This record gives sequence, structure tokens and C-alpha cells, in this order.
Amino acid sequence: MAQDCTFTEGSFTCFCPLTGVVDLLGRKYTMQIVCVVGAHEPVRFGDIEAHLPTASTSTLSSRLEELAEAGIVTREQYDEIPPRVEYELTEDGRELCGRLEPLLEWAAARQ
Repeated sequence: MAQDCTFTEGSFTCFCPLTGVVDLLGRKYTMQIVCVVGAHEPVRFGDIEAHLPTASTSTLSSRLEELAEAGIVTREQYDEIPPRVEYELTEDGRELCGRLEPLLEWAAARQ
């Protein structure tokens, strides 16, 4: 039995599918990036930086790359001078953003 699975009196619940999601969403600024992109899409990198001033450029770049690899955001690069890159949520990203809203409301109520 995997360590993420639990067995209690006649019922078995496996939380294994959460592992990858929690690993991704638990990284610093990931949930905030999803919310910023969802609220302002399409959004440019500089605009994301402006909404998250305590995040380093390298951290934001890494998180956006991870979210793109996970199919949560899309990255569109335009061949212009200066280069323009825009981010939008995918359908999965929009669903995730909607599911994060109750968590954000809960967190705001606790402050």
C-alpha cells in the first residue's frame, strides 16, 4: 500500500492522485500566479511581476514554465521587437482557478 493511501474501518481512500498537484501548487507563488493570470489574461510577464513584487524574476520564470508543462497556462511568444510573451490559462487552468477561489475566500476571512 502506498504511503499516501489510508485504510479506515471498511473504507479505503487513496490520495495518491493529489501528490503531483500538491507538489506543483505548493511551490512558492504558484497559486498566486494562477490567480493573476486568470484575472488579467492574456497577461505579460512584466504585469505578473508587478502583481507579485516580492517574487524574483527567476522564480516567476520557473513557475510559469512548470505551469506550462503541467498544462495549466499557455505561453504565446510573438516575433516582435521588443519580444512580447503573453500567458493565458488553459481550460484546466481556468477550472483550477475557479476551485482556488473558495480557498482564497477562506484565507481572506482568517486574516
